[in-house]
Amino acid sequence: MPIFDNHYSFGALLPLLASHKITVSEVVAQLLQRIQEQEDLNAFVNVYDQQIVADASLIDQKIKAQKAQELAGMVVGLKDLICYKDHPLQAGSKILTNYIAPFHATVTERLLAADALIIGHQNCDEFGMGSSSENAHFGTVLNPLDKTRVAGGSSGGSAAAVKAKMCHVSIGTDTGGSVRQPAAFCGLVGLKPSYGRISRNGLVAYASSFDTAGILAHTVEDCARVLGIIAGPDAFDDTAYSKPIPDYLDALNKSGRYKIAYLEETLSNDGLQSEIKEHTLSALELLKKEGHQVDNIHFSLLKYALPTYYILVNAEASTNLARFDGIRYGYRSSRATTLEEVYTKTRTEGFSKEVKKRIMLGAFVLSASQCETHYTKASKVRNLIKKAVQEILSNYDFIILPTTTATAFRINSFANNPLAMYWSDLYTVLASVAGLPAISLPNGVDQKNLPIGIQVIGNYFEEAKLLAFSRYFETITAS
Repeated sequence: MPIFDNHYSFGALLPLLASHKITVSEVVAQLLQRIQEQEDLNAFVNVYDQQIVADASLIDQKIKAQKAQELAGMVVGLKDLICYKDHPLQAGSKILTNYIAPFHATVTERLLAADALIIGHQNCDEFGMGSSSENAHFGTVLNPLDKTRVAGGSSGGSAAAVKAKMCHVSIGTDTGGSVRQPAAFCGLVGLKPSYGRISRNGLVAYASSFDTAGILAHTVEDCARVLGIIAGPDAFDDTAYSKPIPDYLDALNKSGRYKIAYLEETLSNDGLQSEIKEHTLSALELLKKEGHQVDNIHFSLLKYALPTYYILVNAEASTNLARFDGIRYGYRSSRATTLEEVYTKTRTEGFSKEVKKRIMLGAFVLSASQCETHYTKASKVRNLIKKAVQEILSNYDFIILPTTTATAFRINSFANNPLAMYWSDLYTVLASVAGLPAISLPNGVDQKNLPIGIQVIGNYFEEAKLLAFSRYFETITAS
């Protein structure tokens, strides 16, 4: 029987590696074969087959010598927004053609130090700007469960690769739901930690006050194991939380009675798919039966979260993407004859329509005539939302809501109405605006057998508590 069929989570694979019943090299060989067989999913933009085969041999030697580190044998994919030294990095964009990362992102460095293996870079929406992984220079990512549908975005390739058993875990980025939404669409666990829990050093910036690395995995246990390695302070990122990291794996064994709030406005929304509403209510009812306090509360600011998010992230994107100018690195237009044309033609040719739209919108809301009306006002509303969510979490352990308004939609569903796609971020942006940790967990399937996700939001830097509850939820909902 193939090694990976029954041991797709790293936690299940660990005892086999430790007992030498299988080798890391054998696991890697099968994963590379899977990637080749499922190339049509378009999950990877670069696969580092020679590198990982050589690395696997070294890890096997370490395991035999009992010198291996905690993640020895774990195969990880990186979203194409995360630096891996001496390897290509394009952020899903033409404008970074031929760019080679000169250093490791902090998350990459910590994974490698723990003896994890990097198998490749994964496809994504350009610069993380999208909710379907259709806005990618390398083409659309297909959902492994139904190839007529999207895998979600912007970390679509990362989700598809884990679901298709091409790697154990993927490291994506989550600005407004880019890990949690693909996790929901593909039936995975998707964790966005608190802003500052993981260093952003070496992540291509989209919106600096929102961006965070996130984890896509089959199990909560694998998320906890990886978070314990990549989280923590970093001298290269002043926004990284400076306090010590708890033992997330040990925290999974803790349990208790929880106070849970769910938001009336999320379930009464006319745009919510009926099956998602039903499954969410069923999960809440199950938690009640298990003895937890579950209360329905109103959150009138929910409708402001999405416009606030898009005003602020576009403003930050317009600033962050100014560095891509054809001068320092990446693509440069061959049609430019003057310095001004180098800038204008390079950016016109190098960025997609969606990215250019967001840059222009960001520049508009930051302009002298509009800054007070849009950017400043959105910043104030963001603070109001943070305060209101914090007030809820001062009385409750968690907030529960659907991850998405609908299950995975068909490719090109929003080709004629791209603004409608933004509404798919409605439930994920709340945690992003507030900077809170949130996780998407599998919660059944709809009538078309497409996964449904349920989202749990915790308090600032309480990932250990959030993961413990998630593991408990995983247990009580297991079929």
